[in-house]
Amino acid sequence: MDSEHIVRAYDRDLERLDNLIAEMGGRAETMLADAVAALVRRDTDKAARTAAADRRIDALEAEIDALAMRVLALRQPMAEDLRVVIAGLKTAGDLERIGDYIRNMANRTVALSRTRSVGGAAQTIARMAAIVQTMLKNVLDAYAARDADKADDVRSRDADVDQLHTSLFRELLTYMMEDPRQITACTHLLFIAKNLERIGDHVTNIAEYVHLMVRGAKPEEGRPKGDRSSFTVIESEDGGDREDQS
Repeated sequence: MDSEHIVRAYDRDLERLDNLIAEMGGRAETMLADAVAALVRRDTDKAARTAAADRRIDALEAEIDALAMRVLALRQPMAEDLRVVIAGLKTAGDLERIGDYIRNMANRTVALSRTRSVGGAAQTIARMAAIVQTMLKNVLDAYAARDADKADDVRSRDADVDQLHTSLFRELLTYMMEDPRQITACTHLLFIAKNLERIGDHVTNIAEYVHLMVRGAKPEEGRPKGDRSSFTVIESEDGGDREDQS
């Protein structure tokens, strides 16, 4: 095979990698939208279909892994091309984890359908999910366009997700204190909110891979964080409520 054919085959491999990442990301976007819709509508059939859709994301990750390993072994990419392959591998891993978290959300929706609604918690989760959904779409666009600035903007939005998670955590703890019959539903909602917070973290990981792929170095600024749920304590009425800062 002459050098021109080798170069064309190499280019096709890298293009195939981008296409697989785009498909995997698009499926994750659809899964997230469907999971939230199922939660808000208490639609168990949609939740079950959403959970099952994770199998395709898993299969795509395996295909990306095999392709990337073949490129690394046969093409021995250097510099920017090497960063593209490594970013593709890492992005696929984060998208696979995102799919797992969405599947967990969908499975918990099935359990929640057998409980009473908890105030406006589902709507608050939907607002949180809307931010995460936008972050996911934008980071996939940044990946496809090799746009480090757009990736950095996505990275900055993760603090908004963290703050909403903390707020919802406090809200759900209050519901459980006021009515112990809500503990089961609130526990599932807490896990769903945490899943969304973790999805935001994985999207932020991808944004950092895009920055590295384009700029050749990780972002200099530390990752913005706003999640205080680990320090949140809701006390009884006579003691009021407070957020422990220790």
